[in-house]
Amino acid sequence: MIFSIEYIILLMFIGVFAGISSGLLGVGGGFLMVPLQFFLLTSTGIDTDLALRISLGTSLAIIIPTSLAGAYTHQNRLKKIIKPGIILGIFGMLGGVLGGITSSLLPAAILQSILGIFLALISIYMVANKDSEKQSSKLKFSMVIGAILGVSIGFSSGLLGIGGGILLVPALIFFLGFSIKESIGISSIFIFLTAIGGTASYILTGLKINTLPYYLGYISLINFGIIAIFSIPMAYLGAKLVYRSPEKLLKLIFAILMFFIGIKLLGLDPIGYIGHLIVNS
Repeated sequence: MIFSIEYIILLMFIGVFAGISSGLLGVGGGFLMVPLQFFLLTSTGIDTDLALRISLGTSLAIIIPTSLAGAYTHQNRLKKIIKPGIILGIFGMLGGVLGGITSSLLPAAILQSILGIFLALISIYMVANKDSEKQSSKLKFSMVIGAILGVSIGFSSGLLGIGGGILLVPALIFFLGFSIKESIGISSIFIFLTAIGGTASYILTGLKINTLPYYLGYISLINFGIIAIFSIPMAYLGAKLVYRSPEKLLKLIFAILMFFIGIKLLGLDPIGYIGHLIVNS
């Protein structure tokens, strides 16, 4: 399979953006990686159903080293984020499996609309209160709270196919009183652990189905290699930028991202549209 220069350049762009968003905001970057990889893969003649599975699986695989780079940087600055991050991540993996199983049984379109409206409203609230100081803790973090929150976030992520970080960060801020910087660090650990389970499932389920060269199950080794080369150092840089950025700016950036994900769940996909234009230009 021959890859065009445009194909490789777009993969590099994906890596830069995914890495920055992972380190700076504690999200995996799948909201960009999945649609753009999908349009790239379909442009090479790959069936749409297979292209979607490859896009999802490869994005999860890329999130593992990318989020690890960000998590490593964050834990060097914020030692107390390791324990809650690991607890949430372990239970998030369980929730993700349950959400994935449930997704075939429930009307996901209705759930996506409800969550989309919720995220849009929370993003507006965060913008309106970006000048406020650290939220007071409404709940004290414990193993039980971590289990409930981890399973809930993981379940929502698996059910709706969205990254858990976009839900975990506001939950940590509003319910547990963590700062935006602490929440981003915890989220980096969380998405690192949950991505491992998701990647393993895409490898195992795709081994006997996807027989294309340079693939491991549903993981595109070419896409993984090119994107990861750029996403890992950019995640490290993004995590460094967190501690040079004011809380107000981080809240604003995260709120904009939440609003974008919210409208995407409501059926509007500007990134997908842009990717379609680029591939067909």
